Amino acid sequence: MVVEIKATDLGVSYGEFRVWQGINLKFDEPGLISILGPNGVGKSTFMYCINKILIPTEGNVTIDGTDVNDLSFKDIALKVAYVPQASNETFAMTVMDTVLMGRYPHSGFNTSAEDLQIAAECLKIMKISHLAMRNFNELSAGQHQKVMIARGLAQQPDLLMLDEPTSNLDVYNQMHVMRMLSKVAKERGIVILTICHDLNVASKYSDRVVIFSKGEVYCDGTPQEAITAENITKVYGVKAGITEVDGRPYVLFYDGGDEQFQ
Repeated sequence: MVVEIKATDLGVSYGEFRVWQGINLKFDEPGLISILGPNGVGKSTFMYCINKILIPTEGNVTIDGTDVNDLSFKDIALKVAYVPQASNETFAMTVMDTVLMGRYPHSGFNTSAEDLQIAAECLKIMKISHLAMRNFNELSAGQHQKVMIARGLAQQPDLLMLDEPTSNLDVYNQMHVMRMLSKVAKERGIVILTICHDLNVASKYSDRVVIFSKGEVYCDGTPQEAITAENITKVYGVKAGITEVDGRPYVLFYDGGDEQFQ
């Protein structure tokens, strides 16, 4: 059964600054969901509320009907994996051992043959099997990112959350990672939630798009429903046109000159 993640009347404030309020979202169907929106609208904050890194000031988040505040971090880790935008971890640990850390919620420090098999399969999915015995701190930023995604997959979560998973990757690897995430979501019957700044990447690979803007959910729907010229102009303040590539919206941006950026 697919996990149900539900945010009800969710709100977060930092002192006098309100990030957003009245967020009502539910994720209960397998697929790849992209969260879009300008910088500073609370996309990462929303993920922090789901995995209990941040306690909301209003409303709540439930996982299969249970408030996350009533769950231990281990209970959450058995269902939810989180891959941050960039890892500051520079430990001298092999890539294989790094990916095996994703098995900790299931096995603790007692690594089994099954754990090794799962980790090896995740390295294969990410096309980094050749890096298995390399030290994590010797890798490039893009390789770091792929290792951390493999660690999230090894956790075998019902919900996998990734904060800008393609930000350090070249075009080929962006396409590979997003295609792989879309495939894994459907094959494993899980929800994959990703923060993305590339509208065309989100459009091409996402099953659902949620756009945050000015303290609220501005739009929630299919790429065709959410990624429109009108929505882009209102949310991002830039001129855009939409064409279609492979049945998905493709955004063309227009530089309106200095006046556009005042």
